[in-house]
Amino acid sequence: MSRSELEAYWMPFTSNRQFKSKPRLLSKASGMHYWTPDGRQILDAVAGLWCVNAGHGRREITEAVASQLETMDYAPPFQMGHPAAFELANQIVKITPPGLDHVFFTNSGSESVDTALKIALAYHRARGEATRTRLIGRERGYHGVGFGGISVGGILPNRKMWSNSMLPSVDHLAHTHDLGKNAFTRGLPEHGANLAEELERLVTLHDASTIAAVIIEPIAGSTGVLIPPKGYLKRIREICDRHGILLIFDEVITGFGRTGSPFAAQEFGVTPDLLTVAKGLTNGCIPMGAVIARKSVYEAFMQGPDNAIELFHGYTYSAHPTACAAGLATLGIYEREGLLTRAKSLAKTWEDAAHSLRELPHVIDVRNYGLILGLELESIPGKPGARAFEVYTKCFERGLLTRQTADIIALSPPLIVEPAQIDQIFSTVGEVLQAA
Repeated sequence: MSRSELEAYWMPFTSNRQFKSKPRLLSKASGMHYWTPDGRQILDAVAGLWCVNAGHGRREITEAVASQLETMDYAPPFQMGHPAAFELANQIVKITPPGLDHVFFTNSGSESVDTALKIALAYHRARGEATRTRLIGRERGYHGVGFGGISVGGILPNRKMWSNSMLPSVDHLAHTHDLGKNAFTRGLPEHGANLAEELERLVTLHDASTIAAVIIEPIAGSTGVLIPPKGYLKRIREICDRHGILLIFDEVITGFGRTGSPFAAQEFGVTPDLLTVAKGLTNGCIPMGAVIARKSVYEAFMQGPDNAIELFHGYTYSAHPTACAAGLATLGIYEREGLLTRAKSLAKTWEDAAHSLRELPHVIDVRNYGLILGLELESIPGKPGARAFEVYTKCFERGLLTRQTADIIALSPPLIVEPAQIDQIFSTVGEVLQAA
């Protein structure tokens, strides 16, 4: 494509001028691979964008979506319903942690987060605790791009442009990243559980009667894969329980098998009150997200006259029929092929391959869990992010798609990845690092 043909599209989270001077285009996908317009095969080491968990081009999903479009293209979600929405909700709660049994559908991870925050605030008001309006996020947390999500999020570039327009009454916990003590940890870091006590400090500072919810990514993905220290999440849960604070897990990235369990909540033995999902829900094929709530949260709203609307919130495309069809087909694939737990069987192979990069030039940390990797590189003085971006582009030139954030390379392949492809992923990254 010519430069002029690239101009009309304002690309998200992209250095537009840099990209349009040397575009990286994808034109076809199947299984573990993309292809460029000139026919080069690209191994997908990031599942698209943490979402194509069952691999690309799954005919079961294509056929389900096509059939649904031919049967009914759209159904209004307000005061009306369609069978697939209820069927998908029932299939989702079969694989969530016990007690999370009510599903509110959205269209993205950002919408899921803002929905969960609104539900948390409304829950306390419905119970007569309207003073609970404060929300607690975490430094380096990513919770999408809605005003609620960037307010509780903690990644500076996502916040600074809108710093004067974010939600009031928001505070943040410290992040758990500690290179000095936890560098090159395999799995959960040993040090850092004590950082959960920061929540007790915030409770003392603000008073529990003002705090509605704490939102946390069990594994912080977009900031560069920060793994929770041993015991950290359980301690956060205990403190929330003590003070009547709702706990929200943002599992937009970790949901649907990425850690080796259906959800990180199960993997780490901690059940939140609200759980947000998107991405892997439809294998990235159709935009869709959801918030899964505890029964007690849902029932707090089921008061007053039967004809009253309990929650004044929703979207034109909530539980869109084609998205539901894609979701049902996706969950069917996960179940038939055992993909929700497959990462566990590959975790050791993945871990060993990841840590083989430890001694290569500029590598200062390797973080892994399930089929997730964060590879942190030493920054070039005065040029933050430049080294990892170069690794990202060089990998693409060698036929490998990775993900770059700051000076960190993140990897999260489709859950259908084979050991030989894991070897290819890390040998390619290793060759690029060796030549850097």
